[in-house]
Amino acid sequence: MLVGIGETLDDRINSLQLIAELHEEYGHIQEVIIQNFTPKPGTPMADCPPPTDEEMMQTVLIAREILPEDVTIQVAPNLVDPYVLIQCGATDLGGISPVTVDWINPEAQWPSAEKLREMLRDIPLKERLPIYPQYLKKGWYSDPIKDLVLSLSDEEGYRKEFV
Repeated sequence: MLVGIGETLDDRINSLQLIAELHEEYGHIQEVIIQNFTPKPGTPMADCPPPTDEEMMQTVLIAREILPEDVTIQVAPNLVDPYVLIQCGATDLGGISPVTVDWINPEAQWPSAEKLREMLRDIPLKERLPIYPQYLKKGWYSDPIKDLVLSLSDEEGYRKEFV
């Protein structure tokens, strides 16, 4: 869900309710990404203001209220303070990588793991695989990758730490 592109609060609520209904019917939505719009020079919305921190916090709070508990809320820590959004109900920070850029927002580099730990203060940072732990535990992966998935995951379904 891209926040700040001209939609209203009611539009956001309606979208989240539809996503929740689809998940309740089919049980297949792992995550909802809530990302703030960032204006880019030379684009039709270059002069539009980005959403405020308060709008982002409100959107995450509403999403956590509307979405089923097993649907993860993901936010981009290179675009907005992840600590406050985690306090509002976000539980995932996306595909942070020290070797790839954010292709949509290349001017906003991903924070390093060390910087991210600083930003999160007392909240522990856990790395996951591309499949969320609850779905890994349910065996929602194909047989050809089973051995790889199991070799990389710990007992909680997160990425195993290698020393």
